[in-house]
Amino acid sequence: MSASADEIRDQQRIIWDEFSAGWRKWDAELLGWHAPFGDALLQEAELRPDAAVLDVAAGSGEPGLSAAALVPDGTVVLTDISEGMLRVAQEKASARGLHNVRFVVCDAAALPFDDGIFDTVFCRFGFMFFPEISAAVREMVRTARPGARISAAVWARAAENPWASLILGTIARHTELPLPPDGTPGLFRCAAAGSMARRFQDAGLIDVRERKVSTELVHESPGSYWEFMTDIAATVSMRMAKADRASQELIRADVFQMLGRYEHDGAIRLRTTATVVTGTRV
Repeated sequence: MSASADEIRDQQRIIWDEFSAGWRKWDAELLGWHAPFGDALLQEAELRPDAAVLDVAAGSGEPGLSAAALVPDGTVVLTDISEGMLRVAQEKASARGLHNVRFVVCDAAALPFDDGIFDTVFCRFGFMFFPEISAAVREMVRTARPGARISAAVWARAAENPWASLILGTIARHTELPLPPDGTPGLFRCAAAGSMARRFQDAGLIDVRERKVSTELVHESPGSYWEFMTDIAATVSMRMAKADRASQELIRADVFQMLGRYEHDGAIRLRTTATVVTGTRV
């Protein structure tokens, strides 16, 4: 039986609260790795210095905190379902001396804001985990002013993202876990070409377009990559926890061996690709 939307939300809240410590630990690495995707959303936003910005499912703070530095006369609101993740974002805002940011714990499908108050709304790597994707798009549109830019980044196909598919595929080969029901939150749930663009169009946005953005996840060794993934990737950690000890050891050994194919110039370099979709509020 498929979980209800409320059950999925509760699960996501617990998961991201638990993994907030890993995101704090690896913050510098995450900032560098994810920067091209956040930069793409900020480009699409076309921010003015006095803009009102909403970052949905902001997690540990990006790209909302970077937006705050670009709108010194404006405001930025960061939302997330996880209080733990937003606590990490608050710590970073304080460290950077950002005073035009506020933080709201809420569900993306029920944003607690009035209609038409934001100049731009964006969401980086959140939609794949929302139980009600279309409802979240409608809420982003509802809270945006006419003419506002609305954009999102989602992971592209598994084949374009060996940083994740390598380890997840290895886990799948060594375990007999049942396939999740269609629509279950996961990294590649929104990867089909045009799927997010159609949802944007269905919500009434115009001038909708998609583009790919790619970079590399770089680690100095297989051990560093393994530690990183098991600290920050909830999907990896949860699937590993369901494997027995012998399978866990085989998975780790196979992953380390396969990473050798991605070693260049003394480092592990894994392709990372996202789809950035943008539309304009009528």
